[in-house]
Amino acid sequence: MQSDQGLIAGLHEAFAGQRNGLCGAAEPGALFLVTGLHTGKVGFSVEWHDEAPPAGPEWEEIVEASFRPSSSRIGLCQWAGEAWWDLDLPLAGLRVRYCASGMDAGRAADTRMDGEPRLDRYLLQFWPGEPAPDRVVRQTGETAAYWHGAVRDFPSAEELAERRRQARLAEERAALAREREYARRAREQEVLDWGGRPPTDRLRAASGYAQPLAALDRGLVDAIADAAPEVQRAVARLAVRRAYDGAGLTGVGWVAPALAALDDGGALPAPFDDQTGVWNHLFGDPAVPSTVIPGSANFSRQAAALPAIFQAGERDPLRAALDAVWTAQFSFGTDREVVLGEIRALAG
Repeated sequence: MQSDQGLIAGLHEAFAGQRNGLCGAAEPGALFLVTGLHTGKVGFSVEWHDEAPPAGPEWEEIVEASFRPSSSRIGLCQWAGEAWWDLDLPLAGLRVRYCASGMDAGRAADTRMDGEPRLDRYLLQFWPGEPAPDRVVRQTGETAAYWHGAVRDFPSAEELAERRRQARLAEERAALAREREYARRAREQEVLDWGGRPPTDRLRAASGYAQPLAALDRGLVDAIADAAPEVQRAVARLAVRRAYDGAGLTGVGWVAPALAALDDGGALPAPFDDQTGVWNHLFGDPAVPSTVIPGSANFSRQAAALPAIFQAGERDPLRAALDAVWTAQFSFGTDREVVLGEIRALAG
């Protein structure tokens, strides 16, 4: 029996600290009622009384406990919630008596099919009452004796609470260990991702392509990061120049003014003032060479080189250098190491 707020926790919680093993009342707001029959229907009645009724002689097993509903809706619930019968009980302290007959027969049969003779029957009685320990009023059968004896070996409510506390602590320790392990693996992965050393705060702030370039050549990235801002700008310009030289773009009429503007630190002229539209010029001008990246099968060297000029204009000189070098290095192909060596020498 329970409120509509959910099932009780379980057998041990329901009978913790009790003497009787038929009516578990240790879990607030719920009663756990034991029957002899395992599967099938039993006879069951519920009564309300204004005061404690006499214990009828027709009942073989009788136990009592204290109970207080935890919800305005309380009901008798079949095991696993297959059926529910509402009970009209006050939200007050109550005494409950659970009576049974035929428990041994029900247990022996285990299962009763519909239409077969009824084996065991039960009565649940309620009346107003102050809290008091549970008690066994009458016990005659082996099934009831078994359950009374079994629950007295159950852990007490205090022991259950301590077990729950220890379980929570164990889960918290396990969660903390998982977090630490995750953080450790993340740090290890970060070191790998950044070319063997954790990134400095400056490299983190640069963002952009700092990490993939560090994975490719961490020494070069550190050299660029340690350089003065004017050297970083020079690195960015050199990366663009070498990429455009290799792609044959330097001599194209509408490209040369953009390279001059990059050298002077000015705004890029048309068509480079439109980062989307400039691609139409790249692929639509017959004066633009069409070659592939050295060592690649069919990737356009001109397409790989073009974006570097935009990255070289980044506000942060470190990011400008790193991003321009990262973008330009794709166009170097098998000549990458020669050009990166020249950039490394400039960075110092």
